[in-house]
Amino acid sequence: METKSGHATLDFVSDPKRLLEDLRLPAEERAALAGALIESLDLEVDEVEAAWSVEIGRRLERVDAGVAKTIPWSEARRRILAAAGRASNA
Repeated sequence: METKSGHATLDFVSDPKRLLEDLRLPAEERAALAGALIESLDLEVDEVEAAWSVEIGRRLERVDAGVAKTIPWSEARRRILAAAGRASNA
């Protein structure tokens, strides 16, 4: 969080002293702590990954059955870049 002057505030932190102590940890320990905090936010990741796994399985079944229309990677890449508003130089 920042104030209007652009300075950081710790108003959102329940224990500012603890945060300041954690910020003094060596980089490797701060990275591990950051990773643990981010993981704690990923509550829905397992559900999303499971849904994608089902979708990938469904798509592979369509390819294996010859139902899905496939295109070469070069064409897929061209379409992706065009949709993103970038021309392909490769």
